[in-house]
Amino acid sequence: MGDEEERWNQKKQTLIDEISGRLINGELPIKIQAAREIRSMIRNGNSSGKIRAKFAGAGVIQPLVLMLCSQHHEAREVSLLALLNLASRNERLVFDSYVCCMCFALISKGETGFSIARAMSLEMIESKLIEWHMKNDDECWHMKIKRLGWLKNKEQIVTCGAIPPLVKLLKFQNTSNLRELATAAILTLSAAPNNKQMITDSGAIPLLIQILSCGSIQGRVDAVTTLYNLTTSNEQPSVALDATAAQPLINLLKECKKHSKFADKTTALIAIISKSHEGICAITKAEDGILTLVETIEDGSLVSTQHAVSILLELCMSSRSKYRELILNEGAIPGLLRLTVDGTHEAQNKARLLLDLLRDSAPEKRLSSSVLEKMVHEIAARVDGSEKTAETATILLQDMVQRSMNMASSCNP
Repeated sequence: MGDEEERWNQKKQTLIDEISGRLINGELPIKIQAAREIRSMIRNGNSSGKIRAKFAGAGVIQPLVLMLCSQHHEAREVSLLALLNLASRNERLVFDSYVCCMCFALISKGETGFSIARAMSLEMIESKLIEWHMKNDDECWHMKIKRLGWLKNKEQIVTCGAIPPLVKLLKFQNTSNLRELATAAILTLSAAPNNKQMITDSGAIPLLIQILSCGSIQGRVDAVTTLYNLTTSNEQPSVALDATAAQPLINLLKECKKHSKFADKTTALIAIISKSHEGICAITKAEDGILTLVETIEDGSLVSTQHAVSILLELCMSSRSKYRELILNEGAIPGLLRLTVDGTHEAQNKARLLLDLLRDSAPEKRLSSSVLEKMVHEIAARVDGSEKTAETATILLQDMVQRSMNMASSCNP
């Protein structure tokens, strides 16, 4: 069985070398066919991760990137598809390699080395490995890391110069298929932390924002995820989003399930926009902007509700007199009250702050939301017992706010 597997691996390696040679040395029609075969072999192979690594090692990435710059439509398309397949689903193999490296680097800690490495994020492991390698300038060790996957395909594709031609393809209006493929490629490449700054500096963000409005459904989804990858990195400087992204993001949030991962990312982007005066104006002027955020507070996940309440709080803090009534008119109170009980710790605090701002009485004459909430919880516990305290307290608070709003409206004919 071992001999058969060895023969099969040798046959596969021979085929990879033959296809790679045709891509590197052939004329354009031969290159196009070789690019198709690379994609097919990766998609249909049982060990696609190893096949990706072998093709990358055979030197196919640079000629594929050069094909992106071709004036030949088919050459651009097949090279894009091949690069997408080379870059996709590459992280698992790399992460396992990093764990092996870290366990080796942390060998002085004995059996705890493995658990320490497993508990670290990919970026932390990478940082530790670089630090360790700089202190131990060992070429042999460096080559071991390299063979284990140190040069990831995503990073190698960017190093070979793929970003400028991909950004150029994002500008294509008449060839939506190429633009959609370019968006998917930039999304895949943006998953590697080391690529994010180069993509951001390339001018891709304004073009991705345009796709939010006029791209295909898949293109818009990929654009949101790419923008999320680029703007939420802890390692890179904070990236501002243009206020023009507010309306298309609100539209996408309106149409998606509020508890989905997509809603988490969309609300995170809107939260970034809300940090500027122009962004606040754009969010409030967007059709159903505040209503969509209120609905997200009511039906969203822990993540999207936290982002949504943060956005509404930003609005109200920027100008209470201007935005208070707009938020109240969309029925925000019930969802905010529920959030003070069911949300994350940060969401609970922000919901209480927002409730304080939405109340009609002067600040010096009113109890804070936290004090009022504590009093109501104590009453609820006495009435219905500890098991139903939260549910009863929410109902009582909601009733109190509704009565207060009714009294206020009756006093203002």
